[in-house]
Amino acid sequence: MHKHHHRGQALATKRRSLSTAIAFTLALGMAGPVLAQQAAPATDAKADPQAKTQAQELDTVTVTANKREENIREVAVAITKISDQQLENFNSTQMSDFANYVPGLQLQSSGTPGQTQVSMRGIASLSPGSTVGSYIDETPLGSNGIYQQATLYQLDLLPYDVDSIEVLRGPQGTLYGAGAMGGLIKYTMKKPDLSNYELRVGAGLSDVQGGDDMGVNYRFGVNVPLVQDQAALRMSYSHNDVVGYVDNLVDGRKDINQGDQDSFRLSGYWKGETVSVQASIMEQKIDSPDNATIALDPTTKKPIAGLSNYVWVDEPFKKNLDYYALTVNWDVGFADFVSATSYSDTDTVDTSDLTGSYGDYTMLFGLPSGSAYITNGLSLTQFTQEFRLASKTDGPFEWLLGAFYSNENGKNHQFVGLNQVDQSPLPPPFDAIAGSLGEIFLPSSYTETAVFANGAYKFNDRFKLGAGVRYSSNDQKFSQIVTRGLLLPIGTENNTSNEDVFTWSISPQFQINDDNMVYFKASTGYQPGGPNIVAVGLPSQVDSSTLTSYELGLKSAFSDNRVFVDLVGYHIDWKDIQVASLVNGVSGLVNGGKASSDGLEAAITWRPIDGLTLGFTGSYNNSDLSEDFPTITVPAGPAVVEINTGLKGDRMPYVPDVTYAFTADYYLPLNGSWSMDIGGGYRWVDSRTNGTTQRQVVSLVSPPTVLTTDITPPLEIDSYQVLDLFAAFSNEHWTARVYMKNATDERAYSTMADVTSAVTGTLHHFAASPIQPRTFGLEVDYRF
Repeated sequence: MHKHHHRGQALATKRRSLSTAIAFTLALGMAGPVLAQQAAPATDAKADPQAKTQAQELDTVTVTANKREENIREVAVAITKISDQQLENFNSTQMSDFANYVPGLQLQSSGTPGQTQVSMRGIASLSPGSTVGSYIDETPLGSNGIYQQATLYQLDLLPYDVDSIEVLRGPQGTLYGAGAMGGLIKYTMKKPDLSNYELRVGAGLSDVQGGDDMGVNYRFGVNVPLVQDQAALRMSYSHNDVVGYVDNLVDGRKDINQGDQDSFRLSGYWKGETVSVQASIMEQKIDSPDNATIALDPTTKKPIAGLSNYVWVDEPFKKNLDYYALTVNWDVGFADFVSATSYSDTDTVDTSDLTGSYGDYTMLFGLPSGSAYITNGLSLTQFTQEFRLASKTDGPFEWLLGAFYSNENGKNHQFVGLNQVDQSPLPPPFDAIAGSLGEIFLPSSYTETAVFANGAYKFNDRFKLGAGVRYSSNDQKFSQIVTRGLLLPIGTENNTSNEDVFTWSISPQFQINDDNMVYFKASTGYQPGGPNIVAVGLPSQVDSSTLTSYELGLKSAFSDNRVFVDLVGYHIDWKDIQVASLVNGVSGLVNGGKASSDGLEAAITWRPIDGLTLGFTGSYNNSDLSEDFPTITVPAGPAVVEINTGLKGDRMPYVPDVTYAFTADYYLPLNGSWSMDIGGGYRWVDSRTNGTTQRQVVSLVSPPTVLTTDITPPLEIDSYQVLDLFAAFSNEHWTARVYMKNATDERAYSTMADVTSAVTGTLHHFAASPIQPRTFGLEVDYRF
């Protein structure tokens, strides 16, 4: 649905979906090494309490950024690896719990897991297509089309049975393809153990400031070798209560944003002499009856009544993910062959309360103000297949060849309703006339084939040159089926698109000495285009948005491998940005505008004494528009209205200039087999804007005369700081852990938008999603 985007509302989380705008043109108008290396010893220490104190050196961390296991210090990629121990220490249940510890990663959340937008290095989410890719193990997950709102619903797993999370910063177009032009988030799941039985059970309680009820979580995992050293089965289940803390100012209900997360996984692994096979099934569910959004005073931006919001129509959010994967590894002698297959079925239902903006439409019929809402139902099935052949790592030349296929079929159903303020139907005959403002179905399909190659040649002990290429071709189909409503003509329109995209990368690296490596990387990435809304004046399709990135990095170790330093500087040129355009009352996407992003990232890990690991991460980013977005021209009788939704020099939405974080982890053996692990993290996020500048010029056509010029800047969201703490006591079998997220109860906001009546123009309030208030928890786990 096209809404009036007051003060940058188009870029706000969830409610302001561009894909909704495209669909319904309603006249309603821990940084790199810090996280990975400080956490890695803790798991070993539980098995051997002396292990952590015997080594001063920081541990070697392997990553799979180039689709083969490599030492993180020898890879010409800016990458952060977050271990399972780090996730456990901070009781991470969603991406917002760890995102601020990763340099260059920006996140906006509606307060509910799964309602999450992410960007990297200032490549913001300006259209429905994703700019950051998501992988589970060897396969991608998430739509590449423009009608599944991938921007708004980034993959956000409840990370139980996750072995690690790798965050690759910068375009990953050659190895990972579409939708990863800003970067990639890769979840690596725990593999079944062929040798050891394992049983883990755990439970916990949590309390959130402002909430009336305690949250309960529980989990279990089991690993069973079926045939010793040959076959094993692993199964896990986890449940987490999302504790509510937002009250409803309309009807007085408490804690309306409580919810549930559930995760189930079953994985089998068989290993032969030259072939291994792993099959996995995973199911994730998120169920929340309302959003964690609060109302702010439109003058002071202070909470109107604490953690409370005006909710006339409930805003439930549900997401169900069923994921199946099969990976075959075959040692063919001269090389390793991998077949990675996946099938996923994702259903998302999301309702947004539009009463504050559109409830006054009932006044046009002489009725009192009513209530309005939009319900968006998304369904996506995705099949992917990748074959690749990779050389052994025992020679100077390493190479990789691959082919990729993906088929997506999506459904998008949107319904906009108008009722009386108590949500009962409008009185006759108005219920039949305006009770349904619009209903539309948007089935779509996306089919992609690609071939890629990657290689690196080591000329000598000092110099290595890597390069990669990828050729991709996609074909898409789309239907626009309007079945009822006042604001769009009833009928069906069909459209198709196809495009070919070539991406490349080159990465020379120089080993200064055994402990210091410098690299340069130039690479490209793209965000797929697609078939447009069918309307006179709109292009038939929107083309891919592309970027070219240049980065220079240093990876250094010194003080006997007790200090690791990563430094990266980058420049990104982004062109053909996909932006919304309004033609004859119909909103679609067009290519227009350029942007650039420049930044610095740093990560330092230091182990000054036995058992103590300190970390610092920081990033600076300057990303803005290099030119105005295309002008939207709307005829208005003898006048014409010219609208720009972004102006040259605008900051990228929701991208802070500066972020930094400190972490500390201290491990100490106690009496007997017990040990203590205490630590915490401090994170600081700079101010951000919620959108781009809106300029509207009204002019007479003849004689050409400018009547009014209205410039509306975006809202600015203040900076914030957060302190997270934890303490754990463990022996060979038991772990008891306490944690406190946001220990100082900082009141800050992840997103912000205005709620303005589209009829009267009155600003009712600002709607803001707060960061999670202070949360205290106790967890107990038993391992055998």
